[in-house]
Parts: sequence; C-alpha cells; structure tokens
Amino acid sequence: MAQNEDMSTETHLGSENHSDHPTPLTYFKVAMILSIITAIEVGIFYVEDLSYGIIPILTILSVMKFALVIMFYMHLRYDNRLFSTLFLTGLALAFLVVIALLALFQFFTPS
Repeated sequence: MAQNEDMSTETHLGSENHSDHPTPLTYFKVAMILSIITAIEVGIFYVEDLSYGIIPILTILSVMKFALVIMFYMHLRYDNRLFSTLFLTGLALAFLVVIALLALFQFFTPS
C-alpha cells in the first residue's frame, strides 16, 4: 500500500516539474529571434569595411544562437543546471581551442 502512495507522489511531482515548459508561442518567438540573428549575420558578411573585425562579430552572434538553441529547444533551461554547465563548458573549451590555433598559426600578427 505504501508503495502505491510513493508512486503516485512521484508521478504528481514529475508533472509539476514539466509545467514550466514554454508554450508554442515562446518557441515561435525564439525561432524569430534566431531568424533575425541569422539575417544580421548574412548582412554583416557583405559589409566590406569590417575586414578582420567580422570574425569576433560573427562569433558572438553564433554563441548567442547556440545558447538560445540549447536553452530552449534542448530544454536545458528547464533541466538540471549541470547539463547547462556541461554544454557551456564545451562551448568555452571549443572557443579557446580556436583562439589557440589562430594564435599558433600567427593569425593575429599583421602581414
């Protein structure tokens, strides 16, 4: 009998945790934001005056898109903080590896 009560309590608690998930309207808003960021990236690509300044701008915009996708579409915003930490740590590590490779091949020194 006590086992049945424990199971019903777990089921009830599980349903409360999922009530915070976003609505379809929230998903639509996030999709529109992602579309706008993508349009900005495409527009920035055609600005010729930026030269090497295009790289940090596109990197920042890409990181913003990555964060939106993992937080909303992968539901990390509503899961345990550990999952978000793992994804963002991986992103930071990848960013640092790219910067290290650029430095290694002397990308930052003027020609």
